[in-house]
Amino acid sequence: MSIDAILDASRAGMQNERLRMDLAGRHIAVANQPIDPRQLAASASASFAETVDLGDGMDAARSLGTRTVLDPKNPMADAQGQVHYPAVDMVSEMTSLMTASRGYEANVRSFNVLRSMVLRAFEIGAK
Repeated sequence: MSIDAILDASRAGMQNERLRMDLAGRHIAVANQPIDPRQLAASASASFAETVDLGDGMDAARSLGTRTVLDPKNPMADAQGQVHYPAVDMVSEMTSLMTASRGYEANVRSFNVLRSMVLRAFEIGAK
C-alpha cells in the first residue's frame, strides 16, 4: 500500500467525521425551531429531512419525524393550535457529535504519525 493511499484514507476518514459532526450540529441547532405549517402541509409526510452534500454526487440524509406542542399563541401554530418541531433526540445527537469528534481526532493522529514517519525516513535517507 502506498503512502498516498494511507494518507488518503486518513483524509477521507476526517472528511466523514467532519460531515457527521456537521449533521449532528445542524440537528441540534434546529431542535427548537418550529416548522412552518404551510411547509408541513405541502409535504406528503410529516417528516423533516436534513441533507448534507458529501461531494462526488452523494448526499447523506437523515429523516427526523416531528413532535407537536400545543401553543395556540405561537404565530407558527396550525389551525388546531399545534406547533410542529423536528423530533430531535438530543442524547443521540450529542453522542454522535462526541464519537465523530473522537474519530476525527484519531484520524488526525494517524495522519500526523505517518507524516512524521515519512519525514524521518527522508532524514535517514539523506545521511
